[in-house]
Amino acid sequence: MCDSRISFFLSPCLWTALLLAAPMSGIAQVPDSQGEGASADGVVHELYDLVTFPAGTTPDWDQARALFLPSAVVVLRTGREATSVFTLEGWIQDFVSFIEGSNVEETGFTERIIRTHATVFGDIANVWVLYEAEIPGRGRPPQQGVDSFQLVRREGGWKIASITNEIPTPDRPIPDVLREVG
Repeated sequence: MCDSRISFFLSPCLWTALLLAAPMSGIAQVPDSQGEGASADGVVHELYDLVTFPAGTTPDWDQARALFLPSAVVVLRTGREATSVFTLEGWIQDFVSFIEGSNVEETGFTERIIRTHATVFGDIANVWVLYEAEIPGRGRPPQQGVDSFQLVRREGGWKIASITNEIPTPDRPIPDVLREVG
């Protein structure tokens, strides 16, 4: 979801962008986060929808900002042994730099949620996400990643307090809560 994350994760065995494919069975439809009854899971789905964009467009960053607490923190895998910590504005600027530096406005960008697992306790929630990401037309297969969202209920709605990211590897498999049951 950012320049350094994308450049690392789009390497052959790392970061993935989500596809603009039809919804997969087993993923619940969630209300828009701007609605009164939006779920924490719904807010997370909305963020993935916002950072997925077709060629010739870019994300609506004001809509994305509205999903977060102003002091939110985003921690992303940026190398095999490295992570980077961003403020909300730093994460947005890094994503904008990725779009501009990689000419992604010409190709679009896709992030598709494969599976989520949400736990809500009072006014806090954790949403695990298994996703795929790609830059259409680049000839690379989508790459998978795992995000963990922490949300808090504020003024009747859910806001993202933090996102942490990790990339599955043979030594670090997808967490059990995100594995397909089957």
